[in-house]
Amino acid sequence: MLGLSTSWNAAGTNSAKELIFEIKALGFQAVELSFNLDGPQVEQIACLAKNNEITVLSLHNFCPVPDALPREEALPDVYSLASSDELERSLALRYTKRTIDTARKTGAMAVVLHCGRVEIPDRTRQLIGLYESGRSDCAEFHQLRRQMLQEREARAAAFLSHALKSIEELNRYAGKQKVLLGIETRFYLREIPSFAEIGIILREFKGGNIFYWHDTGHAQVMDNLRFALHKDYLEAYGPRMLGVHLHNVVGCLDHQPPHKGSFDFKRLLPYLKEDTIKIIEAHSPATAEDLKISKNYLEEIFHGRDAKS
Repeated sequence: MLGLSTSWNAAGTNSAKELIFEIKALGFQAVELSFNLDGPQVEQIACLAKNNEITVLSLHNFCPVPDALPREEALPDVYSLASSDELERSLALRYTKRTIDTARKTGAMAVVLHCGRVEIPDRTRQLIGLYESGRSDCAEFHQLRRQMLQEREARAAAFLSHALKSIEELNRYAGKQKVLLGIETRFYLREIPSFAEIGIILREFKGGNIFYWHDTGHAQVMDNLRFALHKDYLEAYGPRMLGVHLHNVVGCLDHQPPHKGSFDFKRLLPYLKEDTIKIIEAHSPATAEDLKISKNYLEEIFHGRDAKS
C-alpha cells in the first residue's frame, strides 16, 4: 500500500477532513501525518482512522506541532535531539514522546525521526549552488566540500553523543508503546545522522525499536554532492529499512513527484519488503495530477501492474 504524506496539502487548510478528502480523491487510502499538523487536526484524523475512513501508516516528528508554535514554524528540527542545551534536548524528547503517543492513538506503526544536528554553519546550499551551475568538477566545489567535511568532523562527536543519549531514551519509550522509530537519511551535511552515523545508531540499538528510514530524494542529493553514494545507503542499511520516503530530484531540488526527475525507483526493488512502509513525500507545487500519475507509476514498478487495473 502506498501512502501520501500530508506535507503535500496540510498548509492549505485548517480542516483535517478536507485534507483527507482531497488525498482520498487521488486514490490513496493511507497517509503519513506530517510535522505541520496541529492538535485539533490530528484529533480529527485520529477519529477518521478509528472509523476506518483512512489508514495512518506513519508520523513525521514532531506531530502534532509543539505547543505555542505556529504551524509555519513547526519544522522537524525546531528542537534538536542532539542539542548540548539540556532544556532544548528535553523539549525535543518531550514532543517526540508525544508523537509516539499519537502514533499509538492513530494506529500508526512508525515515527520518522530527525536526530538533530552538529552546531556548525551549514553550507550545503552553497555547495548545491556550485553543483547547479555546472561547477561540480571545479576546484572551488571540491575545496568547499572538503572544508565542510572537516568542520563537521571536528565537532560531531559531542553532538552525536547527545543524539545517542536521546535515542536510547526514545527507544525504551517506543518499546513500551509498541511503536517503531525510523532514523531518516538527511539532506544538510551538518544534520545527524551522516552516512556513517546511521551505522553507529543501528548497531547501538540492534534488537530494539530503532530502524532505518530511507529517503530517496535526500540520498540522491548526498550522491550528487559526492558525500555518499545512493547505492551505499541501500546496500548497507536496506536490511534494517523500516520505511521509505518516495520523492524525486531535479538536480538537487528534492520533493519532486516521483515520476519527474533523475532517480530510477526500480533501484529500490531489491530492498523493499512486503511490510516496508512506502510514503510519497512530494511537496507543493506538485499537483493532484502529478500525484495520480506518480501513484500509478510507482504501483507499476513495485507490483508490476497498472494501479487502475
